[in-house]
Amino acid sequence: MKHILYFAILCTLYFVSPLTAQAQKKKYPVIKFERTTIDLGTFSQDDAVRTCTFEFSNVGKSPLVINYVHTSCGCTDADYPKDPISPGGRGVITVTYDGSTKMPGRFKKAIQIFSNCKDDLARVFIVGNMTALVKESKEKR
Repeated sequence: MKHILYFAILCTLYFVSPLTAQAQKKKYPVIKFERTTIDLGTFSQDDAVRTCTFEFSNVGKSPLVINYVHTSCGCTDADYPKDPISPGGRGVITVTYDGSTKMPGRFKKAIQIFSNCKDDLARVFIVGNMTALVKESKEKR
């Protein structure tokens, strides 16, 4: 019985090993961001819309396809390239934050990028500090 079990394990390894070797040789795209966090600074709630760009490059061996970009709340929107980025190519993800309906204060928002990279999820962040409306500040004095 032990011999049959050993034989079955050896057969499995014999047939599975080439498959895993092929999977390891597969050429994946690799997304590399110049910056993963952008600080939008301090701004007032009466001028609450801020836009920034995350520049990236494909340092992998095959075309990079961004399937979807998800933002952590409705106050943040992202625009991303829909066409494949060739190896060595560059792209930009434009992020717009609209804090007009948010409470003043410090914030950190995550932007998740789903792609065809081996690690199919990448994250970038925007941070900032939004102060109260100027009218409210004057009324309190």
